[in-house]
Amino acid sequence: MSSDTGAGDHFRLGVNYWPARSAMRWWSAFEPEEVARDFERIADAGMDSVRFFLTWEAFQPAPASVDQTMLGRLVQVADIAEAAGLDIMPTLFTGHMSGVNLIPPWATGGSDGDDRFRVVSGGSASTVGLRNWYSDPHVTRAQTLLAGQAAGVLAGHGSVWAWDLGNENSNCVTPPDKASGREWLMNITSAIRAADPKTLITTGLHMEDLEQDRNLGPAEALEACDFLTMHGYPIYAPWSAGPTDEHLLPFLSIVTRWLAGKGDVLFSEFGLPTLATGDNVVDHEVSTMSVGEEEAAAYTGRCLEALHDAGCTGAMLWCYSDYVPGIWSEPPLDVAIHERSFGLWRSDGSPKPAVEIIKGFGNRVRRQPSEHPWIDIEPEQFWAAPAVALPRLYNRFRAARDLSPSMQ
Repeated sequence: MSSDTGAGDHFRLGVNYWPARSAMRWWSAFEPEEVARDFERIADAGMDSVRFFLTWEAFQPAPASVDQTMLGRLVQVADIAEAAGLDIMPTLFTGHMSGVNLIPPWATGGSDGDDRFRVVSGGSASTVGLRNWYSDPHVTRAQTLLAGQAAGVLAGHGSVWAWDLGNENSNCVTPPDKASGREWLMNITSAIRAADPKTLITTGLHMEDLEQDRNLGPAEALEACDFLTMHGYPIYAPWSAGPTDEHLLPFLSIVTRWLAGKGDVLFSEFGLPTLATGDNVVDHEVSTMSVGEEEAAAYTGRCLEALHDAGCTGAMLWCYSDYVPGIWSEPPLDVAIHERSFGLWRSDGSPKPAVEIIKGFGNRVRRQPSEHPWIDIEPEQFWAAPAVALPRLYNRFRAARDLSPSMQ
Protein backbone atom coordinates (compact mmCIF):
# COMPACT_ATOMS: atom_id res chain seq x y z
CA MET A 1 0.00 0.00 0.00
CA SER A 2 0.96 3.64 -0.13
CA SER A 3 2.50 5.34 2.89
CA ASP A 4 0.51 8.56 2.80
CA THR A 5 -1.20 10.00 5.88
CA GLY A 6 -3.03 12.53 3.78
CA ALA A 7 -1.30 15.35 5.59
CA GLY A 8 1.10 16.42 2.85
CA ASP A 9 3.81 18.51 4.46
CA HIS A 10 1.63 19.34 7.46
CA PHE A 11 2.44 17.88 10.89
CA ARG A 12 -0.90 16.74 12.28
CA LEU A 13 -1.78 17.71 15.82
CA GLY A 14 -4.71 15.96 17.41
CA VAL A 15 -6.36 14.35 20.39
CA ASN A 16 -8.16 11.14 21.34
CA TYR A 17 -11.74 11.76 22.39
CA TRP A 18 -14.23 10.50 24.94
CA PRO A 19 -16.64 12.94 26.63
CA ALA A 20 -15.97 13.84 30.26
CA ARG A 21 -19.51 13.02 31.30
CA SER A 22 -19.98 9.57 29.82
CA ALA A 23 -16.57 8.17 28.75
CA MET A 24 -17.10 4.76 27.12
CA ARG A 25 -20.91 5.05 27.43
CA TRP A 26 -20.73 7.94 24.96
CA TRP A 27 -22.76 6.44 22.14
CA SER A 28 -25.69 5.36 24.30
CA ALA A 29 -25.64 8.68 26.21
CA PHE A 30 -25.06 10.76 23.09
CA GLU A 31 -25.50 14.54 23.27
CA PRO A 32 -24.56 16.39 20.06
CA GLU A 33 -24.38 19.73 21.85
CA GLU A 34 -21.71 18.32 24.16
CA VAL A 35 -19.69 17.03 21.21
CA ALA A 36 -19.98 20.40 19.44
CA ARG A 37 -18.73 22.26 22.50
CA ASP A 38 -15.86 19.83 22.98
CA PHE A 39 -14.82 19.89 19.32
CA GLU A 40 -14.85 23.70 19.26
CA ARG A 41 -12.61 23.66 22.32
CA ILE A 42 -10.21 21.25 20.59
CA ALA A 43 -10.08 23.38 17.43
CA ASP A 44 -9.57 26.58 19.42
CA ALA A 45 -6.51 24.97 21.03
CA GLY A 46 -4.91 24.68 17.59
CA MET A 47 -5.52 20.98 16.99
CA ASP A 48 -6.72 19.74 13.62
CA SER A 49 -7.62 16.08 14.15
CA VAL A 50 -9.70 13.90 16.47
CA ARG A 51 -9.46 10.16 16.92
CA PHE A 52 -12.55 8.57 18.47
CA PHE A 53 -13.90 5.09 19.03
CA LEU A 54 -16.89 3.06 17.90
CA THR A 55 -17.74 0.86 20.87
CA TRP A 56 -18.33 -2.47 19.19
CA GLU A 57 -21.31 -3.59 21.28
CA ALA A 58 -23.17 -0.29 20.71
CA PHE A 59 -22.72 -0.39 16.95
CA GLN A 60 -23.18 -4.13 16.44
CA PRO A 61 -25.48 -5.64 19.07
CA ALA A 62 -25.89 -8.76 16.88
CA PRO A 63 -23.41 -10.25 14.41
CA ALA A 64 -25.72 -9.90 11.39
CA SER A 65 -26.91 -6.35 12.04
CA VAL A 66 -25.49 -2.86 12.56
CA ASP A 67 -27.40 -0.36 14.70
CA GLN A 68 -28.70 2.30 12.33
CA THR A 69 -29.24 4.79 15.14
CA MET A 70 -25.56 4.57 16.00
CA LEU A 71 -24.59 5.02 12.37
CA GLY A 72 -26.72 8.15 12.34
CA ARG A 73 -24.90 9.42 15.42
CA LEU A 74 -21.60 8.68 13.70
CA VAL A 75 -22.65 10.93 10.81
CA GLN A 76 -23.63 13.62 13.33
CA VAL A 77 -20.14 13.49 14.86
CA ALA A 78 -18.61 13.84 11.40
CA ASP A 79 -20.86 16.82 10.67
CA ILE A 80 -19.91 18.46 13.96
CA ALA A 81 -16.22 17.90 13.24
CA GLU A 82 -16.52 19.43 9.78
CA ALA A 83 -18.25 22.50 11.23
CA ALA A 84 -15.38 22.88 13.70
CA GLY A 85 -12.74 22.46 10.99
CA LEU A 86 -11.50 19.13 12.36
CA ASP A 87 -10.53 15.92 10.59
CA ILE A 88 -11.63 12.64 12.16
CA MET A 89 -10.15 9.16 12.52
CA PRO A 90 -12.92 6.81 13.69
CA THR A 91 -11.63 3.63 15.31
CA LEU A 92 -13.47 0.36 14.76
CA PHE A 93 -14.06 -2.70 16.98
CA THR A 94 -13.37 -1.01 20.33
CA GLY A 95 -12.45 -3.30 21.88
CA HIS A 96 -9.56 -2.64 24.17
CA MET A 97 -9.87 0.60 26.10
CA SER A 98 -8.15 1.93 29.21
CA GLY A 99 -7.60 -1.43 30.84
CA VAL A 100 -10.75 -3.34 29.86
CA ASN A 101 -11.97 -5.11 26.73
CA LEU A 102 -15.40 -3.92 25.59
CA ILE A 103 -16.85 -6.87 23.67
CA PRO A 104 -20.38 -7.71 22.42
CA PRO A 105 -21.84 -10.75 24.20
CA TRP A 106 -22.05 -12.65 20.90
CA ALA A 107 -18.24 -12.32 20.47
CA THR A 108 -17.50 -13.82 23.90
CA GLY A 109 -17.53 -17.44 25.01
CA GLY A 110 -14.32 -18.49 23.31
CA SER A 111 -11.00 -19.55 24.76
CA ASP A 112 -8.95 -16.50 23.75
CA GLY A 113 -8.26 -13.18 25.45
CA ASP A 114 -5.69 -11.45 27.61
CA ASP A 115 -6.06 -12.44 31.26
CA ARG A 116 -4.78 -9.03 32.40
CA PHE A 117 -7.95 -7.30 31.25
CA ARG A 118 -11.54 -7.65 32.37
CA VAL A 119 -14.16 -8.11 29.69
CA VAL A 120 -17.04 -5.65 29.82
CA SER A 121 -20.03 -7.07 27.97
CA GLY A 122 -23.77 -6.56 28.35
CA GLY A 123 -23.18 -3.92 31.01
CA SER A 124 -21.07 -5.98 33.40
CA ALA A 125 -17.41 -6.93 33.87
CA SER A 126 -16.23 -10.54 33.91
CA THR A 127 -13.35 -12.83 33.03
CA VAL A 128 -15.19 -14.53 30.17
CA GLY A 129 -13.11 -15.73 27.22
CA LEU A 130 -13.25 -14.20 23.75
CA ARG A 131 -13.77 -15.60 20.29
CA ASN A 132 -10.69 -14.89 18.21
CA TRP A 133 -11.71 -12.69 15.30
CA TYR A 134 -8.57 -13.63 13.37
CA SER A 135 -9.49 -17.33 13.29
CA ASP A 136 -13.28 -17.35 13.78
CA PRO A 137 -14.86 -16.71 10.38
CA HIS A 138 -18.23 -15.80 11.89
CA VAL A 139 -16.73 -12.96 13.93
CA THR A 140 -14.63 -11.79 10.98
CA ARG A 141 -17.76 -11.76 8.80
CA ALA A 142 -19.55 -9.62 11.38
CA GLN A 143 -16.65 -7.19 11.58
CA THR A 144 -16.56 -6.94 7.80
CA LEU A 145 -20.24 -6.00 7.84
CA LEU A 146 -19.69 -3.24 10.40
CA ALA A 147 -16.60 -1.91 8.64
CA GLY A 148 -18.39 -1.69 5.30
CA GLN A 149 -21.53 -0.04 6.64
CA ALA A 150 -19.65 2.47 8.80
CA ALA A 151 -17.40 3.41 5.90
CA GLY A 152 -20.42 3.64 3.64
CA VAL A 153 -22.31 6.22 5.71
CA LEU A 154 -19.19 8.43 5.87
CA ALA A 155 -17.98 7.91 2.30
CA GLY A 156 -17.15 11.27 0.75
CA HIS A 157 -17.69 13.20 3.99
CA GLY A 158 -15.49 16.26 4.21
CA SER A 159 -14.22 15.55 7.74
CA VAL A 160 -13.16 11.92 7.31
CA TRP A 161 -9.40 11.57 7.11
CA ALA A 162 -8.69 7.94 8.03
CA TRP A 163 -10.14 4.78 9.52
CA ASP A 164 -8.37 2.97 12.35
CA LEU A 165 -8.97 -0.79 12.48
CA GLY A 166 -8.84 -0.99 16.23
CA ASN A 167 -7.29 0.27 19.42
CA GLU A 168 -4.44 -2.01 20.50
CA ASN A 169 -6.30 -5.08 19.23
CA SER A 170 -3.59 -7.43 20.47
CA ASN A 171 -4.75 -6.71 24.03
CA CYS A 172 -8.00 -8.46 23.09
CA VAL A 173 -6.89 -11.35 20.89
CA THR A 174 -3.89 -12.06 18.68
CA PRO A 175 -3.70 -13.87 15.33
CA PRO A 176 -2.68 -17.51 15.71
CA ASP A 177 -0.15 -16.92 12.93
CA LYS A 178 0.93 -14.18 10.55
CA ALA A 179 -1.14 -15.55 7.67
CA SER A 180 -4.39 -15.17 9.62
CA GLY A 181 -3.39 -11.65 10.66
CA ARG A 182 -2.76 -10.70 7.04
CA GLU A 183 -6.03 -12.29 5.91
CA TRP A 184 -8.02 -10.37 8.53
CA LEU A 185 -6.38 -7.10 7.50
CA MET A 186 -7.20 -7.71 3.87
CA ASN A 187 -10.82 -8.63 4.65
CA ILE A 188 -11.48 -5.49 6.70
CA THR A 189 -9.57 -3.06 4.50
CA SER A 190 -11.30 -4.47 1.41
CA ALA A 191 -14.71 -3.88 2.99
CA ILE A 192 -13.82 -0.28 3.79
CA ARG A 193 -12.34 0.43 0.38
CA ALA A 194 -15.33 -1.10 -1.40
CA ALA A 195 -17.54 1.43 0.38
CA ASP A 196 -15.07 4.32 0.35
CA PRO A 197 -12.01 3.92 -1.87
CA LYS A 198 -10.52 7.32 -1.00
CA THR A 199 -10.27 7.38 2.79
CA LEU A 200 -6.97 6.24 4.32
CA ILE A 201 -6.69 3.25 6.64
CA THR A 202 -4.37 2.42 9.55
CA THR A 203 -4.46 0.12 12.58
CA GLY A 204 -3.65 1.09 16.16
CA LEU A 205 -0.38 -0.62 17.08
CA HIS A 206 1.17 -0.06 20.48
CA MET A 207 4.44 -0.62 22.31
CA GLU A 208 3.58 -4.20 23.30
CA ASP A 209 3.34 -5.08 19.60
CA LEU A 210 7.08 -4.37 19.51
CA GLU A 211 7.95 -5.97 22.85
CA GLN A 212 6.41 -9.26 21.65
CA ASP A 213 5.78 -10.80 18.26
CA ARG A 214 1.98 -10.87 18.22
CA ASN A 215 1.76 -11.88 14.55
CA LEU A 216 0.50 -8.49 13.43
CA GLY A 217 3.30 -5.96 13.59
CA PRO A 218 4.42 -3.00 11.50
CA ALA A 219 5.34 -5.01 8.40
CA GLU A 220 2.02 -6.87 8.31
CA ALA A 221 0.07 -3.67 9.01
CA LEU A 222 1.68 -1.75 6.17
CA GLU A 223 0.93 -4.49 3.65
CA ALA A 224 -2.77 -3.62 3.95
CA CYS A 225 -2.85 -0.12 5.45
CA ASP A 226 -1.86 3.28 4.08
CA PHE A 227 0.26 4.34 7.04
CA LEU A 228 1.42 3.14 10.46
CA THR A 229 0.44 4.28 13.91
CA MET A 230 2.14 3.74 17.25
CA HIS A 231 1.13 4.33 20.88
CA GLY A 232 3.68 4.74 23.67
CA TYR A 233 3.78 5.64 27.36
CA PRO A 234 6.96 5.54 29.45
CA ILE A 235 4.82 4.81 32.53
CA TYR A 236 4.22 1.37 30.99
CA ALA A 237 7.86 0.76 30.00
CA PRO A 238 10.02 -0.36 32.94
CA TRP A 239 13.05 -0.05 30.64
CA SER A 240 12.44 3.67 29.97
CA ALA A 241 14.20 6.44 31.88
CA GLY A 242 11.11 7.26 33.93
CA PRO A 243 7.51 8.49 33.54
CA THR A 244 8.46 11.72 31.76
CA ASP A 245 10.98 10.20 29.35
CA GLU A 246 10.00 11.89 26.09
CA HIS A 247 12.80 10.14 24.18
CA LEU A 248 10.92 6.84 24.30
CA LEU A 249 8.31 8.12 21.84
CA PRO A 250 10.53 8.99 18.86
CA PHE A 251 12.46 5.78 19.49
CA LEU A 252 9.27 3.73 19.16
CA SER A 253 8.27 5.56 15.99
CA ILE A 254 11.69 4.99 14.42
CA VAL A 255 11.67 1.28 15.29
CA THR A 256 8.12 0.94 13.93
CA ARG A 257 9.13 2.38 10.57
CA TRP A 258 12.34 0.31 10.47
CA LEU A 259 10.48 -2.94 11.14
CA ALA A 260 8.02 -2.14 8.35
CA GLY A 261 10.84 -1.31 5.95
CA LYS A 262 9.19 1.97 4.97
CA GLY A 263 6.07 3.98 5.65
CA ASP A 264 4.85 7.06 7.44
CA VAL A 265 4.29 6.84 11.19
CA LEU A 266 1.64 8.79 13.07
CA PHE A 267 2.12 8.72 16.83
CA SER A 268 -1.55 8.47 17.70
CA GLU A 269 -1.37 8.11 21.49
CA PHE A 270 0.79 9.59 24.23
CA GLY A 271 0.17 11.43 27.47
CA LEU A 272 0.38 11.43 31.25
CA PRO A 273 -2.23 11.34 34.03
CA THR A 274 -2.13 14.32 36.35
CA LEU A 275 -2.72 14.94 40.02
CA ALA A 276 -5.85 16.92 40.86
CA THR A 277 -5.26 20.52 41.96
CA GLY A 278 -7.26 23.39 43.41
CA ASP A 279 -11.02 23.15 42.96
CA ASN A 280 -10.57 19.89 41.07
CA VAL A 281 -9.46 18.05 44.22
CA VAL A 282 -11.91 15.52 45.61
CA ASP A 283 -11.44 12.77 48.15
CA HIS A 284 -10.21 9.92 45.98
CA GLU A 285 -7.39 7.45 45.62
CA VAL A 286 -4.31 8.92 43.93
CA SER A 287 -2.49 6.94 41.26
CA THR A 288 1.25 6.50 41.66
CA MET A 289 1.52 7.04 37.88
CA SER A 290 0.24 10.62 38.09
CA VAL A 291 2.39 13.75 37.93
CA GLY A 292 1.68 17.43 38.51
CA GLU A 293 -0.11 19.37 35.78
CA GLU A 294 2.87 21.61 35.08
CA GLU A 295 5.16 18.60 34.80
CA ALA A 296 2.72 16.95 32.39
CA ALA A 297 2.59 20.14 30.32
CA ALA A 298 6.36 20.29 30.04
CA TYR A 299 6.41 16.61 29.06
CA THR A 300 3.80 17.28 26.38
CA GLY A 301 5.90 20.02 24.84
CA ARG A 302 9.06 17.90 24.83
CA CYS A 303 7.20 14.96 23.27
CA LEU A 304 5.76 17.08 20.48
CA GLU A 305 9.18 18.49 19.65
CA ALA A 306 10.76 15.03 19.75
CA LEU A 307 8.12 13.42 17.53
CA HIS A 308 8.34 16.28 15.05
CA ASP A 309 12.13 16.00 14.95
CA ALA A 310 11.90 12.24 14.38
CA GLY A 311 9.93 12.68 11.16
CA CYS A 312 6.53 11.52 12.41
CA THR A 313 3.60 12.77 10.38
CA GLY A 314 1.78 13.94 13.50
CA ALA A 315 0.96 13.35 17.13
CA MET A 316 -2.29 12.80 19.02
CA LEU A 317 -2.64 13.30 22.77
CA TRP A 318 -4.32 10.93 25.17
CA CYS A 319 -6.78 12.30 25.87
CA TYR A 320 -9.33 15.12 25.59
CA SER A 321 -10.68 15.32 29.15
CA ASP A 322 -10.59 13.98 32.67
CA TYR A 323 -13.78 12.11 33.59
CA VAL A 324 -16.42 13.36 36.02
CA PRO A 325 -16.33 11.70 39.47
CA GLY A 326 -19.85 10.38 38.94
CA ILE A 327 -18.57 7.64 36.62
CA TRP A 328 -15.46 6.63 38.55
CA SER A 329 -17.30 3.58 39.93
CA GLU A 330 -17.75 2.19 36.40
CA PRO A 331 -15.24 0.00 34.54
CA PRO A 332 -12.51 0.74 33.66
CA LEU A 333 -12.28 3.78 35.97
CA ASP A 334 -13.19 1.80 39.08
CA VAL A 335 -9.84 0.01 38.98
CA ALA A 336 -7.67 2.04 36.60
CA ILE A 337 -7.37 5.11 38.83
CA HIS A 338 -4.86 6.85 36.57
CA GLU A 339 -7.22 6.66 33.59
CA ARG A 340 -9.49 9.19 35.29
CA SER A 341 -7.10 12.10 34.77
CA PHE A 342 -5.23 11.85 31.45
CA GLY A 343 -7.17 14.81 30.06
CA LEU A 344 -5.88 18.03 28.53
CA TRP A 345 -8.98 19.58 30.10
CA ARG A 346 -10.28 18.94 33.60
CA SER A 347 -13.69 17.35 33.98
CA ASP A 348 -15.25 20.77 34.63
CA GLY A 349 -14.04 21.98 31.22
CA SER A 350 -11.18 24.14 32.45
CA PRO A 351 -7.90 23.74 30.55
CA LYS A 352 -4.79 22.29 32.11
CA PRO A 353 -1.42 23.98 31.42
CA ALA A 354 -0.70 21.53 28.58
CA VAL A 355 -3.35 23.26 26.45
CA GLU A 356 -1.22 26.42 26.26
CA ILE A 357 1.77 24.31 25.23
CA ILE A 358 -0.29 22.82 22.41
CA LYS A 359 -1.53 26.22 21.27
CA GLY A 360 2.07 27.32 20.85
CA PHE A 361 3.08 24.28 18.84
CA GLY A 362 0.76 24.27 15.82
CA ASN A 363 1.30 24.83 12.10
CA ARG A 364 4.53 22.87 11.79
CA VAL A 365 5.88 21.47 8.55
CA ARG A 366 6.69 17.80 8.95
CA ARG A 367 10.28 16.61 8.67
CA GLN A 368 11.50 13.58 6.78
CA PRO A 369 12.83 10.62 8.77
CA SER A 370 16.61 10.29 8.85
CA GLU A 371 18.95 7.30 8.95
CA HIS A 372 19.69 5.65 12.30
CA PRO A 373 23.13 3.98 12.53
CA TRP A 374 22.46 2.91 16.13
CA ILE A 375 20.23 0.15 14.69
CA ASP A 376 22.82 -2.60 14.38
CA ILE A 377 20.64 -5.68 13.69
CA GLU A 378 18.20 -6.87 11.04
CA PRO A 379 14.44 -7.14 11.67
CA GLU A 380 14.70 -10.94 11.70
CA GLN A 381 17.20 -10.73 14.56
CA PHE A 382 14.95 -8.29 16.40
CA TRP A 383 11.93 -10.60 16.23
CA ALA A 384 13.98 -13.54 17.49
CA ALA A 385 13.95 -11.92 20.95
CA PRO A 386 12.06 -8.60 20.86
CA ALA A 387 11.82 -8.22 24.65
CA VAL A 388 15.63 -8.19 24.75
CA ALA A 389 16.26 -6.31 21.52
CA LEU A 390 13.94 -3.36 22.16
CA PRO A 391 15.52 -2.18 25.46
CA ARG A 392 19.00 -2.81 24.07
CA LEU A 393 18.29 -0.70 21.01
CA TYR A 394 16.82 1.99 23.23
CA ASN A 395 20.08 2.29 25.14
CA ARG A 396 21.95 2.55 21.84
CA PHE A 397 19.47 5.24 20.75
CA ARG A 398 20.10 7.17 23.99
CA ALA A 399 23.87 6.74 23.72
CA ALA A 400 23.78 8.15 20.19
CA ARG A 401 22.16 11.26 21.67
CA ASP A 402 24.57 11.39 24.62
CA LEU A 403 21.79 10.59 27.10
CA SER A 404 22.17 8.52 30.24
CA PRO A 405 21.28 4.82 29.94
CA SER A 406 17.65 3.88 30.48
CA MET A 407 16.41 1.61 33.26
CA GLN A 408 16.76 -2.14 32.76
